[in-house]
Amino acid sequence: MMQSNALPTYDDIASAAERLASVAVRTPLLSSARLDAITGGRVFLKPEPLQRTGSFKFRGAYNRISRIPEDQRAGGVVACSSGNHAQGVAAAATLMGMASVIVMPKDAPDMKKARTIAFGGEVVEYDRETDDRDAIAGEIARARGAIFVPPYDDFHIIAGQGTVGLEIAEDLLARGLAPDVVVANASGGGLVSGIALAVRHHFPDARILTAEPAGFDDHARSFRSGGRERNNQATGSICDALLAATPGRLTFEISSRLVGEGVSATDEEVARAVAFAFEELKLVVEPGGAVALAAVLAGKLDLTGKLAVLVLSGGNVDASTFARCLAVA
Repeated sequence: MMQSNALPTYDDIASAAERLASVAVRTPLLSSARLDAITGGRVFLKPEPLQRTGSFKFRGAYNRISRIPEDQRAGGVVACSSGNHAQGVAAAATLMGMASVIVMPKDAPDMKKARTIAFGGEVVEYDRETDDRDAIAGEIARARGAIFVPPYDDFHIIAGQGTVGLEIAEDLLARGLAPDVVVANASGGGLVSGIALAVRHHFPDARILTAEPAGFDDHARSFRSGGRERNNQATGSICDALLAATPGRLTFEISSRLVGEGVSATDEEVARAVAFAFEELKLVVEPGGAVALAAVLAGKLDLTGKLAVLVLSGGNVDASTFARCLAVA
């Protein structure tokens, strides 16, 4: 296995793509005449709600778990997640014939908990405000001999998530196009750092940006300060998928070099983006998956005359939250 301080390269993302080819969905690039008219640019969307388990997280989870040596699989795997990594790990472990335990916050959407169980995972709940999820996961790993699968700060997780960027680059190249801007939602940073590695390999002049919930913009603040900043609170946004406390160590080493800027959106702006995706694109996107789109719709990024790609990172939203988002719009 890779050393804990190693960073993946473009070749590692290409290797992950080969491993994922038979199990993951190659999601398309979609366009919207309405979105182009609003922005004054040419905008493509990468719809990871159409991915296996409903988010990009399956890519990294399968790439990581499938590389565990057979003689180390008996104890299964353990992970911490509010829902999307949970489902990705549970599904990937089941495909590999392994057991999985997921440490999930009590306030995670019931739908995400139920789907994690349906994919074969065992759920252990914790309180975001008072419990140490890493300590809980560590104890489970020791007791069961399980292997911990990080949500983002891992060589193979980053490489797996980077296949989103590889597909974006390949599909644009096939059309003879080059992106000016790529915006990806960020929590711990595995997705955006992997995307940056892949996209900047083919398009070194492309701008890569993070999109985060207002009040949880730790990446944007970290880019400005040059160090990994922490959020002041653990809850308080409808974007439950994007509430990591701080950028990952490995992911920030990549994103601080290849990304370096970010935008944010309020809960109300995110709700409107969820409604826009439903009404205009016929896609179900969860709040955390819609922040990049929300920031653009709210005018946080000028795309006039530019070609942009926005990543819709997940679609695992419960019915009540989805209904509230549609009502805001």
